[in-house]
Amino acid sequence: MKNLRQIVTKAVIAKGKKRTESCETLRPPNTPSSILGCWVINHTHQAKKNGKYVEVTGKFDINIWYAHHDHSKTSVFTEAVSYKDKIKLNYRDRESSGEEVYVRVIQQPNCTEAIIVDGSQFQVTVERELLAEIVGETKVFIQVEDQEIEEEWSFKNESSSSSSSSSHEQHPSSSL
Repeated sequence: MKNLRQIVTKAVIAKGKKRTESCETLRPPNTPSSILGCWVINHTHQAKKNGKYVEVTGKFDINIWYAHHDHSKTSVFTEAVSYKDKIKLNYRDRESSGEEVYVRVIQQPNCTEAIIVDGSQFQVTVERELLAEIVGETKVFIQVEDQEIEEEWSFKNESSSSSSSSSHEQHPSSSL
């Protein structure tokens, strides 16, 4: 035990990943004839640790470009959608004090399907994937050697000459 030392440092002590597919029902002001496009923008999220889980609350906007009035007019319908994901953590180390929660978006919310249902509303399927990491204090043990070990160095032999108008040049390979 005399030759062991411990270093206390911060490291990732737990991780979790979750892919979610949700189905959102939206009601536009006009009866849609067809869907011309659908996209998801303005994604924001916050996270906090709760036991062995990270709870992520977020929101994004769904924009649907659609035709109405028997394909004679078009409009863009926008609705903000909120969500709450619960990501299970897998611990490599034990829980520690001073933990920090980091969430990274692997797949931004993205529309995978948009259809018209009941003739008057949209059903939009949105997928997303999040990665949660917990950073906390952990200990690293190292073994210390008492011996002095001298590292091998290779030196080039140099000879210097002097002259009356001497200008010394030092080459990058020269040593002190």
